[in-house]
Amino acid sequence: MEDTNNNMGRVSGVLLAIAVIAALVLYNSAYVIDETEQVVITQFGRIVGDAKKTPGLKFKIPFIQKVNKFPKILLEWDGDPGQIPTKDKTYIWVDTFARWRISDPIVYFQTVKDEFSGLKRLDDIIDPAMRDLISAYPLVESVRNTDRPMDTFDAIQGLEAKEGEDSPKRKVRYRVDLGRAEIARQIEKQAREKLAEFGIQVVDVKIKRINYIDSVRSSVYDRMIAERNQIAEKFRAEGQGEASNIRGEKERELQVIKSQAYKQVQEIKGKADAQATRIYAAAYGQDPEFYAFVETMELYKKTLEKDSTVILSTDSELMKYFKESSN
Repeated sequence: MEDTNNNMGRVSGVLLAIAVIAALVLYNSAYVIDETEQVVITQFGRIVGDAKKTPGLKFKIPFIQKVNKFPKILLEWDGDPGQIPTKDKTYIWVDTFARWRISDPIVYFQTVKDEFSGLKRLDDIIDPAMRDLISAYPLVESVRNTDRPMDTFDAIQGLEAKEGEDSPKRKVRYRVDLGRAEIARQIEKQAREKLAEFGIQVVDVKIKRINYIDSVRSSVYDRMIAERNQIAEKFRAEGQGEASNIRGEKERELQVIKSQAYKQVQEIKGKADAQATRIYAAAYGQDPEFYAFVETMELYKKTLEKDSTVILSTDSELMKYFKESSN
């Protein structure tokens, strides 16, 4: 009985060991590919089969084969800002970025190995391409995309056109032959062609920021401020001129209104005087003596209202009615 129990114990131990070994083998032979991953299987350092890009549960030879996972999604590359001279000898800081993916994981594994080395490859290829293209064109090509007129330059050009100088006017409207977007596309094209042999696909390259270096930035800002002040002075002068025109027009209109009103007043006054003269003449014609009497009374009234002493001769016409009244 004791021997039977020992045999059963040994069988159980063997079965347990087999189960553990089977579990380890199964665990080491199965692997899962995520939607964002792709896998290259190697055996003793050599690639076995094609790259696995479909997600799901996969199997390999346990302990011998190794799973090498690479991202399938878009990856970021952010270049280091660098000082670059343009064709017109202007030193600027240029900051670029790119988006890329691993298009052929087998080639990528054979040439690059990992993501850190892939970023170094992008540094070695995108940065020189960017420097070559930026330095091959004037600054305006890296800043602008089109020849669209700029209101700042138009205003300055308008000021210079009014100056009456014999010297040629300063040209401020630039001609853009290539443009910033096209420069970025050419950088992307050059980088894509060179990085394809490493299993890398460059999806997009953009110029993130362009700025002047510190030694010229302050002078550029001062020039921009001066140009804006010049434009502001132009607008202020035009406003003051327009205000003077408006005030002059109003003064002319006021003078016209005053002259027309004075003319109407004089016409009304003349008509009133003529009518009064006709009335006086008619009254004088009906009774000349009474009219003379009224006129003399008015003269007395005006004379006495002046608070002055009046000495009259006995032969004066003003004493006529006093003599008649005393008789």
